[in-house]
Amino acid sequence: MAKSDFIDQLQALGYAVQEPATGFVAISYEIPVGKFAGQNVTMSFQVGDSFPMEPPPGPHFNPHLLPVTGGGGSHPFGAIHNSPLGTTWQYWSRPFAGHWNQTDRTVRSYLAHIRNLFATIP
Repeated sequence: MAKSDFIDQLQALGYAVQEPATGFVAISYEIPVGKFAGQNVTMSFQVGDSFPMEPPPGPHFNPHLLPVTGGGGSHPFGAIHNSPLGTTWQYWSRPFAGHWNQTDRTVRSYLAHIRNLFATIP
């Protein structure tokens, strides 16, 4: 149910949804702000059974936007990993857990989190 709710909410926002692998959903996304504003990417999310109680762990992007750094660290340049979706993808470990409970727990709120990530890349 969680994945279908996530997909329904993406479609209600006007996104065409693809499923690049089991447990993942992807959309074509035009980056709205920041250093990469106007660039089109494919953005994917690993949606767990706990949505909407918990958000996806972080976005996956194709193509790579920043260098893969692995390990820990913080936004914007830390904790960028190779994605299980393949070599053209990268995973940004950017949990939204800290204040997710203070939102309405919707895809719209999660996408606002993603927008903020892009707004804060120098």
